Amino acid sequence: MLVPVEFNSSAPSCGCSAHRFGNAADHPERVRRYPSDLTDAEWSVVWPLLPVPGWMRGRGGQPEAYCHRAILDAIRYLVDNGIKWRAMPADFPPWDRVYAFFRRWRDHALVREFHKRLRGRVREEAGRDAEPTAGVIDSQSVKADAVVGADSRGFDGGKLINGRKRHVVVDTLGLLLSVMVTSADIGDRTAAKVLLERVTDAHHRLELVWADGGYTGSLVEHCLAALALVLAIVKRSDDMRGFVVLPKRWIVERLFAHLMRSRRLVRDFERSISSAEAMIYWSMTMVMTRRLARSRSARA
Repeated sequence: MLVPVEFNSSAPSCGCSAHRFGNAADHPERVRRYPSDLTDAEWSVVWPLLPVPGWMRGRGGQPEAYCHRAILDAIRYLVDNGIKWRAMPADFPPWDRVYAFFRRWRDHALVREFHKRLRGRVREEAGRDAEPTAGVIDSQSVKADAVVGADSRGFDGGKLINGRKRHVVVDTLGLLLSVMVTSADIGDRTAAKVLLERVTDAHHRLELVWADGGYTGSLVEHCLAALALVLAIVKRSDDMRGFVVLPKRWIVERLFAHLMRSRRLVRDFERSISSAEAMIYWSMTMVMTRRLARSRSARA
């Protein structure tokens, strides 16, 4: 049985498991000074939703030596400001410990589990069911940095971009349901077959997905026959001129706008596709924690 650590000084304000049961008491608590840091209202939302570490489940490994709140602040700082891992400010834990935490959450799908719990909480706060019944699909092509290898990058002839493409499905609130990163030369319909299969496996209540004209063709019949999913195409009429907000399609465009506010996502800097997808999930957790903190403060 794990016994809480006794502190010689006052107990830390975070109350994370690394402080209570691990070795984080050996390091002083950092002073929060950056805009990306978790506020007390955000931490009160985040702390109960964090996955239980493997060493607390009896799966081996040493107890963590750094505060979970400090680790999360470090990852949020990197995603929000687009710095290099080795350029982590000195008031955070060492960069290699932060990266080890990021890599562990990426490889064991813990960041997706954390993101799923936050999404369910946001939907419940908005008066919706935790599981969605409708969504929107779209893709975004971004330029790739020089560290991205030729095996995971391509040229998008429509957007004239050499890099990667992010295929996403969001719910009607604009919250991310799933993301798949491919090379930019992969077609939308080809990637949508794989992505929509993943989404329907994870969200059994999903019945309707809106899409733009790039998803027409045999994909509509495939979704209905193989996935029992209605793919509704929202087309732009020929008489439209200039910028026009199209029904439902603006929801996924707003998600892309949220992602572009995270400087790490303005360009794809990740060597692996799994890291690129994890960065998107981390960016969306920042959006959702702030939304939850605002809703709670408004009720208070």
